[in-house]
Amino acid sequence: MTSIYDCSVDSQLLTGMRLARGAISRGELVVIPTDTVYGVAADAFDPKAVERLLHAKGRERTSPPPVLIPGIPTLDALATEVPEPVRRLVAEFWPGGLTVILHAQPSLQWDLGETRGTVALRMPANQIALELLSETGPLAVSSANLSGQPSATTAVDAQAMLGESVEVYLDGGPAGEEYEAIGERPGDTSSTIVDATSFTGEGGLLRIVRAGVISRERIAAVVGEELLAPADGEEAAETVPVAPEDEAIAVEDAAPEAPAASEAPVAPEAPAASARATADDGADAAAS
Repeated sequence: MTSIYDCSVDSQLLTGMRLARGAISRGELVVIPTDTVYGVAADAFDPKAVERLLHAKGRERTSPPPVLIPGIPTLDALATEVPEPVRRLVAEFWPGGLTVILHAQPSLQWDLGETRGTVALRMPANQIALELLSETGPLAVSSANLSGQPSATTAVDAQAMLGESVEVYLDGGPAGEEYEAIGERPGDTSSTIVDATSFTGEGGLLRIVRAGVISRERIAAVVGEELLAPADGEEAAETVPVAPEDEAIAVEDAAPEAPAASEAPVAPEAPAASARATADDGADAAAS
């Protein structure tokens, strides 16, 4: 059976991270801890790796995974425009349990599934995840469970569901303990997803398409209730497909949950993403 590497033990942390980097570079899958739940990760710019991720979970291309990023500057390399209220949200809640859906840069050479030109982005508040992201660049990451099953909050839970489809399991201890479980399902510590694709400077609203660990009240305190779609209308727009138990990652990276064995500081503004964006369509390589 594929090994689990206990990241609270220095030797296993070093070995596990080295093997995880290698697996990602070969297009294999890696399970990583985040601040919300455990995620199964693949190179976001390797279509075959993303396809392998969806297959391992039992998902279709109609449920594309979100993308975890190492820092806020990478937002501008991956999204065409970031509305000012979204910048306020990520300044307040990143790294942490907030995923934002934006229009993706058309120059990006990736295939996450049927995204219709959008991307869900998150910076997770977990030191292990951030260290890996700083070295690999953006990762497509969905919750480490079979479709329809509860999200995994431990590496053992993830291994029980995903087994040999994953090359490396990194164990960073129980996930989600920093948050109150206020998601849509009992005990759920998934990230809150905010869709900003219909918001412009001239109008439109931000829409909470999945309730999660960041409450509506906390979001409204940052952007104002008047910028949020009515609570009874918080359903995902047809043009923005989102996997119901995805994580952004995730979402999605200064981390409240920093494993004792991982002492090396992480620069959350690592420029790993910009090398994948072509210059002709204006991806902001310098800012990423």
